[in-house]
Amino acid sequence: MKILTASQIHELDKYTIEHEPITSVKLMERAAEALAENISIRWDETTPMVAFAGPGNNGGDTLAVTRLLRQAGYDVTAYLFNVNGKLSPDCLENMNLLKKKYPDALKEVNKEFDPPRLARETVVIDGLFGSGLNKPLTGGFAEVVRYINQSDATVVSVDIPSGLMTEDNTFNVKSNIINADYTLTLGMKKLCMMMADNQQYVGEVQVLNIGLSEEFIENTPTQCSILTEEKVAVLMTPRNDFAHKGTMGHALLVAGSRGMAGAAVLAAKACLRSGAGKVTVHTPQCNNDIMQISIPEVIVQPDRGEDTFTQATDANQYSAMGIGPGLGVTENTAIALMTQIRSARVPVVVDADAINILASHRAWLQQLPDGMIFTPHPREMDRLLDTPPADDYDRMMRASDMAQRLRAFIVLKGHYSALCLPNGNITFNSTGNAGMATAGSGDVLTGIITALLARGYSQQDAATIGMYLHGLAGDIAMQEKGMESLMASDIIDSLPRAFRMLETL
Repeated sequence: MKILTASQIHELDKYTIEHEPITSVKLMERAAEALAENISIRWDETTPMVAFAGPGNNGGDTLAVTRLLRQAGYDVTAYLFNVNGKLSPDCLENMNLLKKKYPDALKEVNKEFDPPRLARETVVIDGLFGSGLNKPLTGGFAEVVRYINQSDATVVSVDIPSGLMTEDNTFNVKSNIINADYTLTLGMKKLCMMMADNQQYVGEVQVLNIGLSEEFIENTPTQCSILTEEKVAVLMTPRNDFAHKGTMGHALLVAGSRGMAGAAVLAAKACLRSGAGKVTVHTPQCNNDIMQISIPEVIVQPDRGEDTFTQATDANQYSAMGIGPGLGVTENTAIALMTQIRSARVPVVVDADAINILASHRAWLQQLPDGMIFTPHPREMDRLLDTPPADDYDRMMRASDMAQRLRAFIVLKGHYSALCLPNGNITFNSTGNAGMATAGSGDVLTGIITALLARGYSQQDAATIGMYLHGLAGDIAMQEKGMESLMASDIIDSLPRAFRMLETL
């Protein structure tokens, strides 16, 4: 599922109008019908509503929604802000339609604005500005936004919360952005909706299909996309009937230190649950008994260090390597880590303390082999960067730059984990939930991706399938355990069902 830029969305509308063919005002009516239907499902006719419409096409959508809701028996009044005396043609047409049919439903604001009372039970329909906004709101429009935000009313934004820009909000004025409870976005999600720090503005997002041109979307190249289960199912390869443990890959995990054996256990269990034929865990001697008792299926290779990883092992006898969970960041471990990575001629997943070590020895990044997979959470990503990011968008774009520069694959973990590819493209994951914000969840992801690499998947496919399976297993576990009680081991236990779900597609 592609994510188009603001300019591409504008071109998509034009292409749909020209090639369906359909008039622009009829397309606006189609959008308004979808919006009004969704609103009417959520609230009944007794709910007082106030709509705020801007002078552009987003305002035109909102005026059309007001007319349709009035027609359905709702008590809704629209405030149209026409302060410059210049409306878009479709907004003007919908103003005239509303004025003709329900003249008492329209209040046009030219100079002075006498704001309506917004009670707790009121639903505000925000249609001041849409996806075409390219600068922060100021002046009177900013005051209207702040007035809406300080109320206790429920706010529904049309397409995108007013004041929020479609892509980059790094230099936006955050107090001048609508805090929506719901965003009914048209056609597809916008890039800004994938950023955690914009959640307070977009609220619950629902995508409404308004029949925009599928041909245009399919033929338009985009940097960003959202992963779907159909895409993942196509990537997965069936297990050969004659497969044996020798043909299903031998994974090496370099993980654990004193007190952090659990990270190695979780990564190894996830690796086995993800189909690796054999798993060897290289870990300090202090973890030997814990590993043998916890996971009898793994091969334990003790490091010469009693408490920490201090000696690189030959990774080239394995199919893939994952390194970092619970490893520690001592200087001896750092030296062993770099020796381990540089000598490896197999696909490598770098996670947790391995990332932290590289962040504190940033010059080493230039010595890494191509094709490595990094799986940082936001704070780990920040440590890799030379200066702190301004916001989530800045962090993601700098992660993308790093993936291109290092010719690496970076899975930036989060609610919508972002896979940054060496070619500059970014794929957002669509599975997972807040219950997965728990210790060990990242170790599980490392095990999953390492197993897929060992089984022969490419780095891109292993990272793509891995982050989707990880989130899907988390969603399955959440259904049984709930978000508050979810643990990393629950994700591992749910992997079999996640695999089966994808196999049946």
